Amino acid sequence: MLVKTYCAAVNGLEVTTVTIEVSMNPGVVYHLTGLGDKAVQEGRDRIAAALLYCGFKFPKADITVNMAPADLKKEGSSFDLPLAIALLAANGSIHTDCLDQYMMVGELSLDGQLQPIKGALPIAIKARSEHFKGLIVPKSNVREAAVVNNLEVYGMENMLDVIQFLTGKERFEPVVIDTRKEFYEQQTRFDLDFCDVRGQENVKRALEVAAAGGHNLIMVGPPGSGKSMMAKRLPSILPPLSLSESLETTQLHSIAGKLGCGTSLISQRPFRSPHHTISEVALVGGGTNPMPGEISLAHNGVLFCDELPEFNKHTLEVLRQPLEDRKITISRAKYNIEFPCSLMFVASMNPCPCGYYGDPTHHCVCTPGQIQHYMNKISGPLLDRIDIQCAITPVPFKDISRGKEGEASAEIRQRVIRAREIQTERFRDVKGVHCNAQMSERMIHAYAEPDDQGIAMLRMAMERLSLSARAYSRILKVARTIASSLPPMPKLPNTIFIIPTISIFGTAKPLTAWKRFSTNPIASCRPKSTKNTASTTG
Repeated sequence: MLVKTYCAAVNGLEVTTVTIEVSMNPGVVYHLTGLGDKAVQEGRDRIAAALLYCGFKFPKADITVNMAPADLKKEGSSFDLPLAIALLAANGSIHTDCLDQYMMVGELSLDGQLQPIKGALPIAIKARSEHFKGLIVPKSNVREAAVVNNLEVYGMENMLDVIQFLTGKERFEPVVIDTRKEFYEQQTRFDLDFCDVRGQENVKRALEVAAAGGHNLIMVGPPGSGKSMMAKRLPSILPPLSLSESLETTQLHSIAGKLGCGTSLISQRPFRSPHHTISEVALVGGGTNPMPGEISLAHNGVLFCDELPEFNKHTLEVLRQPLEDRKITISRAKYNIEFPCSLMFVASMNPCPCGYYGDPTHHCVCTPGQIQHYMNKISGPLLDRIDIQCAITPVPFKDISRGKEGEASAEIRQRVIRAREIQTERFRDVKGVHCNAQMSERMIHAYAEPDDQGIAMLRMAMERLSLSARAYSRILKVARTIASSLPPMPKLPNTIFIIPTISIFGTAKPLTAWKRFSTNPIASCRPKSTKNTASTTG
C-alpha cells in the first residue's frame, strides 16, 4: 500500500514542500531515500518507541520511504510526525482520507509527545501558499504559526491527538490568536530607559541622530563612562516595527530557533550583543545546515559590538560588505543562500589598552606605540562604514549625584518617529529606502547637496583629516538628518560630535584630532530639490 503525507524542509529562507511516500511489501527491510541527514535516519528509532508507547506496533514489512524531492537534502527532526502517520496509514492501523489536506511537522519523543521545531512560521507561510487546508504543529509552536491568516493551525501535544484528529474520532478547533493586538500592546514596553542616564547629553544627542537617520555609530571613551549603558537603551528610542518588518524579523528568528515557546510576532526591534570571541560563521551565518548569523538576527534592529578591538580582526572584516549592501550572501559548495541584514551597527571601545587616554581623572600609562597598535586593530575600511564617531568623557560627580532624571526615552522616541516619517514620505517612490542612511549617491545629490559654506567646511575636513569619498557621502547623510528633522543642538562645553572619518584612528592621539574639529560639522546642508524645504524634510 502506498501512502503520502506532506511536510516541509527549511533551507535558509527557502521552504520546500516535502512529500513523504511510504510503500509496504512483504519483507523485513527498512529503506529510507531522499537525502535525509543523521537526525532523519535516527527518526526510525524514535518513531518505533513512540508507536509502542501509544499502543501501536512498528510495521513488520519491507518498507520503502521516499522523501520527495529526492535530490533536496533534508535536515532536522521535524519529519518524525508525518513519517509516523504515513507508516500507520500504510499499515492499515489508521484509516483517514484527509492526509492530502494537511501539512504536518513535529519531532517525536519516545512517549509520543511532540517537541518544538525550528521554522514553524515560514512553514506556515508555505502551507498557505500551497493551498493546504491546515497545518499541524507541536503546541509549543502554535502561536508562532497562527500568525498566518487564511490557514487552520492546530497545536497538538502528542501523536495520539494527531491520530484522533485525522481519523475524526475527536474534534479540535484551530488556534486563533489576535496577534496584532498583542503586537501593538508590547511595542512600548521597555525595561531600560534613557531617564536612568545622568549627564552625557552630547552622547544622547549622537544616539538620537543615529536613530533618526539609521546611521552606524561608534563610541570611544574610558571604562565606566556609560558606553554600554546607553547602547543598550538605544532600542527604546528607535521607531516601532511595522507588521511587515516584524514578520520578516520573526521568520529569521524562527529559522534560527531563537523564538521562545508561546511567542508569536516579535514586537520590538532586536538588539544583538555578541561576545568578542564570536566566530565568523556565527557572525554572518552559514554552517553545514545554513543558519542566519548575528547580523541577520539583528535585521531591522541593532548589532552592538562592545569592546570592538577585542574582536578577532578577520571576524570584523566580514562586516564590510553586509554593512554596505544590507544583505549577506553565503556561498558554499553545496548551497548559495542570501540573508537580509539591514541594521544599525553600534560599537564601543576604549581609547587605549589601559582605557584612560584623554581621561582627565586618570593617568594613561600607555606609550604612543601601544595606542597606535591598539587603534590599528580596527581597519580603516571598516571605520569608513561608520557614520558617527563620538568621544565620551567620564560623568562628573555633580551629574551622577543629582536626583533629577534625564529625558525619558518616550520623549526622544517621538522626535525620532517624526524624523523617520519625514524620510519615509521623501523616499516613498524609492523601493527599499526608508531612512537617510540608505540613500544612494544620486539621492544624496538630490536631497543633501551642501551650499557654499558647507562645501568650504567639507573641504577643510577632507584636507585636514584625509577623508575618503565614502566618508564625504556619509557626512552629507548625517548632515541631512541633523539639518531639518531634529531640534537645534544645545550649546555644550567641549562637545565632540559627528566626525565620519577614519584617519584620526591612524594617529597616536585620536582624541586630540577630534577636539580640533568638533560640534556639528555641517548644519547648512539643504536639499537641492525645491519641492522639499527645510521644514518638511529630515
